[in-house]
Amino acid sequence: MQDRELVTEIPENSAKTYQSALQFNLFTGEAEVMPVEITREPEEGQELEIDEGITLVKTGDISQIIVSGFGIFLSKKSERLVIRRGQKSVYEFPLFRLNEVIISSRGVSLSSDLIEEICQRGIRISFLTKSGKPYAMISSPMLTATIISRREQIMAFNDYRGLELSKTIVHGKIKNQEKLLRYFGKYLKQNAPERYERVEKIANKLSELQKEVKSIKGQSVHEVRDVLNGIEGISGRLYWAGVKEIVSQRVEFFGRIRQGALDEINALLNYGYGILYSTVWGAVLNAGLDPFAGFLHTDRPGKPSLVLDLVEEFRQPVVDRVVISHINLGEPVKMKYGLLDAETRKAIGEKILERLETNASFEGKNYKLRSIIQLQARNLCAFLRGERAYKCYSFKW
Repeated sequence: MQDRELVTEIPENSAKTYQSALQFNLFTGEAEVMPVEITREPEEGQELEIDEGITLVKTGDISQIIVSGFGIFLSKKSERLVIRRGQKSVYEFPLFRLNEVIISSRGVSLSSDLIEEICQRGIRISFLTKSGKPYAMISSPMLTATIISRREQIMAFNDYRGLELSKTIVHGKIKNQEKLLRYFGKYLKQNAPERYERVEKIANKLSELQKEVKSIKGQSVHEVRDVLNGIEGISGRLYWAGVKEIVSQRVEFFGRIRQGALDEINALLNYGYGILYSTVWGAVLNAGLDPFAGFLHTDRPGKPSLVLDLVEEFRQPVVDRVVISHINLGEPVKMKYGLLDAETRKAIGEKILERLETNASFEGKNYKLRSIIQLQARNLCAFLRGERAYKCYSFKW
């Protein structure tokens, strides 16, 4: 048989160019699939689509392979991860280049030899639902990085780190509320100047509240949680009043309702936040943190407090922006028995997932919003270990 060609460069234009080559079996005379070995990593914050359902992602110091599609089988060959479709071996990835394998659909199988090998190498396998919510994870019990981060996470709750993080979260959320109102408010400046002035006035008040958050003093989050919650409540009332001004020509909006919402905007928001929760939850687990040990949000059995903490800085840039645009563009919103119908759920879900795939500036580089969420979870780990400050993501408007 002819020698297999080693692929070291992946063209940027199309995944179709890395389809496996064919070789002729000298005994049968038939063409057979020849596996392609992928040795190039994507640039930081970027993705390389190798084939339908097979993607390489580089986020910070983490290289991930995301696999989805019924009938895919993952196995081990020497020091490489092998991907098969049916009985055909199509791609091979050197294991030393991977930090995580993500299975994001049903119908994907793994060999026990591969599981043993990647656990020995400290590579984690994460399993996600179609919506991105993690439901299982395989990792070696000998890994210590997760233990160190979780120990610091628990201890930080009672010292200055918990306080600083909680202040940062509230400050970042209010800042993004202000920015989103100004982003949509600018479109009212010429056509509806009175509404524009009202939105600007609210945005200015939100700017002042950010200063109040920074001025809070204390030794731990226990001492100031009520104060933070009070400021957050005021900012919420102001923000949703601003949103009401922005959408008032399209729908009637009476304010934020988290459960049992019957109006269009709250139903869209609740559905969108569900997708965001799943994405943040996966990032928290992948970073080795405990999703139930939060700081700003209080503990309660079954309540993923840390997930809710990290969600706050992404509500406006990921979900609120999509929902408000959907309403202002006059896109249809259909309700059935008090819930969004299947067509509307599909439409808004696709828009939010598309938003997660858009590039945004973060720490001097461009990343997909989904990657920024993962980076923030890892930045939180570094903050808890005393390695860096934590700064909320703030979008540009």
